Amino acid sequence: MFVCFSLFLLSCGSDSKSTEVAGASASADKTTSARAQKNLDAVHVVDKAFETGDVSGIDSVLTADFVDHTDRGPKNKDSLKAMIKMMHAADKTMKMETIKELADDDYVFALMHYTGTGDGMMMPAGPYDMHSIEVVKFNGDSKATEHWGYMEMGEVSKMMEKMGSMDKMKMPEKGKKK
Repeated sequence: MFVCFSLFLLSCGSDSKSTEVAGASASADKTTSARAQKNLDAVHVVDKAFETGDVSGIDSVLTADFVDHTDRGPKNKDSLKAMIKMMHAADKTMKMETIKELADDDYVFALMHYTGTGDGMMMPAGPYDMHSIEVVKFNGDSKATEHWGYMEMGEVSKMMEKMGSMDKMKMPEKGKKK
């Protein structure tokens, strides 16, 4: 079954990474508030888990009632940790690049680029190359409370087609009845 890869992946420390404070004017000094920086740091803890498969730091950056709004419905932090381990085991070639991230005291937003070679379980078999927008909401203690991920529909369609899911969704030709 197709599993949307828009997960809690937000940055990888790439040299091309750009971080800004949301709402800062072009002429203003783009410094991050202490809380926004803590939110970014929390996101980077999760990134490290995806890179290494080590989820031991996850509990320190997510609330007990954390909700991950992904393709299979809301998930909690335990299901997120299990998925990170599964993803890491299934694709050790996965690379994450943060193209741009924006942070304020309540949210982190990131435009991400993912590449790797899927094994057909979590991702289509063979190479993949995709983008997503990741949104993470934080509480006043800089712990993540919720996550949403959004992918380009064209990339989702290509992935579903590779995994055979598109056959089930084919629309009837115009003028022909089912």
